Amino acid sequence: MIDLLSIIIAIVFCVTIHEFCHAWMANRLGDPTARVFGRLSLNPLRHFDLVGTLSLIFFGIGWGKPVPYNEENLRSPKRDGALIALAGPISNLLTAIVFAIPLKYLSDTGFRTFPLYNLIYFLFNFSVVLFALNVLPFPPFDGSKIIGLFVPRRFHRAYEIYLKEGVKYIIIFILFDVFVLERSFNFSVLGSVLGKMVFWIKAIIYAGT
Repeated sequence: MIDLLSIIIAIVFCVTIHEFCHAWMANRLGDPTARVFGRLSLNPLRHFDLVGTLSLIFFGIGWGKPVPYNEENLRSPKRDGALIALAGPISNLLTAIVFAIPLKYLSDTGFRTFPLYNLIYFLFNFSVVLFALNVLPFPPFDGSKIIGLFVPRRFHRAYEIYLKEGVKYIIIFILFDVFVLERSFNFSVLGSVLGKMVFWIKAIIYAGT
């Protein structure tokens, strides 16, 4: 029961920080849309998406309520849109680094027996998972907008179609991966990719703290 509560707190915290930083960056770059809609807030209810949160708890893949922004208010829509997208996963990476410090240096002490240690453990892990998930270059993950910085202008139309139409194909793939491949063959493509990414990200963070 304590672990379940820690997991829920960790998910709510990490998703809230992630979405808040999207809103903060958009506002910083001159677009007040997120602020007007009340998204420039650390109140978790402002960023809560029922389906996305439940999906994250039960399947390890989920999302918060997307932060709105208006490209017309941005000085450089392509660059600034990528920076707004990047703000979310970067916030999770920085959060993971912060929580890695007590995990690394207090794991061999009596602190490990306290419930707070488990909460920090889940905060660290979910921060890494959200970072890894959101740097994937597939819509609706943030990585799909980050790569917009590197898409040549002549392919911009095709890229816009990719962002719009790609979501439904990714959702179909995730459902197939979870309910067919994993259940029938005990193998998950996305789980395997994310697992390796999370392993190496954790190793790099631990080595650098």
